Amino acid sequence: MASTKTHRRHDWGESLRTFSVALLMAVAVRTFLIQPFWIPSGSMKETLLVGDFLFVNKFAYGWSRWSCPWGLCPIEGRLWGALPERGDIVVFRHPVTGEDYVKRLIGLPGDRVRMRAGHLQLNGQPVDQRPAGQFSEPFLPQGSTGAVPRCANRPRPGGECRVDRSVETLPNGVSYAILNLTDWARGDTTDDIVVPPGHVFVLGDNRDNSLDSRFAQAQGGVGFVPLENLIGRADRVLFSSAGSSLWAFWTWRGDRFLHAVH
Repeated sequence: MASTKTHRRHDWGESLRTFSVALLMAVAVRTFLIQPFWIPSGSMKETLLVGDFLFVNKFAYGWSRWSCPWGLCPIEGRLWGALPERGDIVVFRHPVTGEDYVKRLIGLPGDRVRMRAGHLQLNGQPVDQRPAGQFSEPFLPQGSTGAVPRCANRPRPGGECRVDRSVETLPNGVSYAILNLTDWARGDTTDDIVVPPGHVFVLGDNRDNSLDSRFAQAQGGVGFVPLENLIGRADRVLFSSAGSSLWAFWTWRGDRFLHAVH
């Protein structure tokens, strides 16, 4: 009888050790390698859609305090930090609200960024932008908030929502699609904005539906993003849901499984 109790205690102890090791490995992977991220808004359409579920590469830029949940890593600045590249899709911690955001990195420290009637200029030179048809999607509620997309036309519920589409190419050769409702929206024309040391400038691909570095934090934007607030680079969509929940598998978009983003 004593032998049986000892055996049971051994089994419980072994199970507890196995669970503890698995938990520590899961925490380590999420802290240092990858982090899941769900897209709640349309500011990065068409590159990222509402309901996309991403894995964020946290190794890309090294680690900061924000690499850990709730900013608990005791790290000053960045550990083994690497400067991001223009055109990277970055996930970062908002400098004021503490929320996680995803945008495209446009300006590095020292860059001069300017918008003129919806066209991007970088260091005094216009960035190549060419019309590329239209982006369309159903005019239906999206995501957990149930918000409907903004459209250039006026569709009925369930109809086709259309927005003008262009392809923008940065000086380093990175190309991506951007959406544009109008060339006279708030943020479509700015003065020269010089990115300060230790910060980056970010934009949403859905230009007229994005609060980004064009807007100061007091205006509801993100302003300049400190390098230490970068969490990682978004490289791939794991799966995507067109419904109100990630668990509504019948609304998953079949063409976005393991979809690479750039």
